[in-house]
Amino acid sequence: MTRSNRGAFALFVVLAATAALAQSAAQKSFDQVKSLAGTWEGKSPMGELQVIFKVTSNGSAVMSEILGHEDMISMVHLDGPNRLMLTHYCAAGNQPRMQAKTSADGKTITFDFVDATNLASPDAGHMRSVVIAVVDPNHHTEEWTFIDHGKEMKELFDLRRKM
Repeated sequence: MTRSNRGAFALFVVLAATAALAQSAAQKSFDQVKSLAGTWEGKSPMGELQVIFKVTSNGSAVMSEILGHEDMISMVHLDGPNRLMLTHYCAAGNQPRMQAKTSADGKTITFDFVDATNLASPDAGHMRSVVIAVVDPNHHTEEWTFIDHGKEMKELFDLRRKM
């Protein structure tokens, strides 16, 4: 192996190792959601509520259970290395699927509607988005957007980790 070939090979090895260690934005966001594991309490416009995050399925999914005026479950998981998904099992009886985008600072994850199962029509009531903003390890907010025949309704949960 010539000197220039050895240099090129060494550069290739360094670049390959760096790429292997780099996490995708989706993986970083998933790790952020995993950090929410535990019980959270707070308020929404509808009153008191509790949200429980549980890492499950050997770390491949996170379940969020909203307990309060309407009990609902959402599942968050990676779909390949570059796509973070949320499926919301809604009290409206449908299951919207949403894909994540992450803010530059990594503290805000916005899940936007992709499609849904059991949706009667495209304009039938369903969750359109959810924005999770991590304020600090013991405080986060969730802003849920529901749309029904063109009318948009937002609900903000302000949650603190239960100690």
